[in-house]
Amino acid sequence: MAYTIAVAGKGGVGKTTVSGLLVRYLVEQGLKPVLAVDADSNSNLNEVLGLELNMTLGDAREDMKKGQSHGMTKNLFIEMRVNQCLEEAEGFDLIAMGRPEGAGCYCAANHLLTASMDQLAGNYRFLVVDNEAGMEHISRVTTQRVDLLLVVSDPSRRSMTAAARVAELAKEMGILAGDAFLILSMVRGELAPELSASAAEMGVELAGFIPDDEALAQADLQGRPTSKLPADNPAVKAAFAIFDKVIPAAWRQ
Repeated sequence: MAYTIAVAGKGGVGKTTVSGLLVRYLVEQGLKPVLAVDADSNSNLNEVLGLELNMTLGDAREDMKKGQSHGMTKNLFIEMRVNQCLEEAEGFDLIAMGRPEGAGCYCAANHLLTASMDQLAGNYRFLVVDNEAGMEHISRVTTQRVDLLLVVSDPSRRSMTAAARVAELAKEMGILAGDAFLILSMVRGELAPELSASAAEMGVELAGFIPDDEALAQADLQGRPTSKLPADNPAVKAAFAIFDKVIPAAWRQ
């Protein structure tokens, strides 16, 4: 079974950038194959990774809900669609959740989709799931429990409070099997000591911080994949140091 890492946080705090760098880190460390799952309805992990996105799982749900199985059984049809949603790259694949477009119940489609995703995930060593702020999106894509939760926040108390709530929600839902860590992004200068103290008060361990970096900001502004920044970029180096710390040695064998 794949080791599942979920990345969560408010919009605009850099969680998708962290997800993209995490995928790159795992591939470069030889911890592959990796399945990157974009579970954010506003899909843009593909842009961070430098891939085109041609079809989403939301498209598959829509087709099945409309009865467009083209004479196949529903199980076979959804399995085919899931495989068509895969965007392949060197050392990793990407699949995007997307969002349903029509009204009505998607329970049956989601059930089949989840079963297909669980089967697909068995082909990978690591699963990296880029989430929206809540954690319920994971259960729509896979029933696998989260082995590691990385909650991303900017260096403000309000954002950190929201991040701590996401970590608590994951525990309450029973989907977190391992540890949760806080990553602060877009930090200017040195990290204020009170931020570390605040994280401890909120009950989530601070794994480290990623500096506010001009090259990263420019790449994002220009639509270039931020996961492909040079290895000596300060943000890349800081992110990789955090991943060195939080991924258990047992999963590096």
